[in-house]
Amino acid sequence: MGKSVPDLCGEHGMSSACFYQWRSKYGGMYALLMKRMKELKEENLRLKKMYAEKCLMGEIAREGLQ
Repeated sequence: MGKSVPDLCGEHGMSSACFYQWRSKYGGMYALLMKRMKELKEENLRLKKMYAEKCLMGEIAREGLQ
């Protein structure tokens, strides 16, 4: 049979708790779904930056009108 979870975690420098937390979050996902989730997170970050820039430009414009 394979290695135990604590042995594998020790080899990779992570705690068993971290492994089980990761497994509960991503255990049922396929690789394609995980890839899509990563893409969506990156897109979300990009959109948040764009929104922040627009808000900043709006504030600058309002201050310029006063």
